[in-house]
Amino acid sequence: MRIMLIDDSKTMRNIQKNVLAQLGHTEIEEACDGQDALSKVTAFKPELLLVDWNMPVMDGITFVKTYRGQGATTPIIMVTTESEKTRVIEAIKAGVNNYIIKPFTPEMLGQRVKETIERAKAA
Repeated sequence: MRIMLIDDSKTMRNIQKNVLAQLGHTEIEEACDGQDALSKVTAFKPELLLVDWNMPVMDGITFVKTYRGQGATTPIIMVTTESEKTRVIEAIKAGVNNYIIKPFTPEMLGQRVKETIERAKAA
């Protein structure tokens, strides 16, 4: 499965990449912000996106709104420190399929990836 990691923290992308590799996902593209992701997403054709909220240049919520505005239906998991209920609701309204609050355990990330993929297949 092709997965795109969008986070301004190289460390966080590496953590996610290691967890995903343990789950057998090795086709991974990285982007350092929403703008970088928009420039790569069409060519890479991800089947899942993990997006951070707070990034320079273009934040995650702006990326999600722009990406969904282009008609993209690829499942998106917001991976962020933003834990307020209003933020979660805002992300879901923007088109996010699932939500993980940092810091997370490898098990939690694996579970969210699995349930997001299963829901997307059922839809």
